[in-house]
Amino acid sequence: MNSLNVTFQDFDRNLPRKIFPLPLLYVGNHVTGLGGTKKLSLPMFTVLRKFSILLTMIMESKILRKAFSPQLVFSVLAILFGAVIAASSDLAFDAEGYAFVLLNDVFTAASGVYTKKKLGVEGLGKYGVLFYNAFIIIIPTILASAFTGDLEKAVAFEGWLSLSFVLYFLMSCVMGFILMYSIILCSYYNSALTTTVIGAIKNVAVAYIGMFIGGDYLFSWPNFVGLNIW
Repeated sequence: MNSLNVTFQDFDRNLPRKIFPLPLLYVGNHVTGLGGTKKLSLPMFTVLRKFSILLTMIMESKILRKAFSPQLVFSVLAILFGAVIAASSDLAFDAEGYAFVLLNDVFTAASGVYTKKKLGVEGLGKYGVLFYNAFIIIIPTILASAFTGDLEKAVAFEGWLSLSFVLYFLMSCVMGFILMYSIILCSYYNSALTTTVIGAIKNVAVAYIGMFIGGDYLFSWPNFVGLNIW
């Protein structure tokens, strides 16, 4: 059985330029994603995330010079049609939440397209993109956490003494790595648009579960129909 050969270039002064702007897009994606999740119900958050598919297609055509068939464009527009119907009848409209999600769509699309682009950079490869993208943002993330006071709260958190919390935390870290590695692999073998669409498939389950869990989803027939146009 062949062993897994993980190789990528050593760190040098040119590497930040090679990997840029992926770390910034990664941070922006997470910050706006958390902000949107906090402000909106899960079904509305997931349906508004569909706009990232259109943005990915546009950015991929402009940045990577990729052409798309009319059938594919029509399919994407049909998905967005459902999102517009759901959003137009959202009984719990929150302007700040919508702004967070739409910004998250931009960061998601840009991150997917630039990930695909950086995978072709000599010396990086899929393992280099995965490792250095995470490595470079460590210091800015720690500084931002210290500035906002989140780092102090994390240090003082009493849950670190709980074995069950530590196990769940470690499990979350492992699953986070698996998720990022899966995204890199999918982008390596497929287009950025394919990766975005596959990532949106999970939102079907999230939307339906979110209708019953959380208590912040307000039902209306137009909204429900829009949510079901995937």
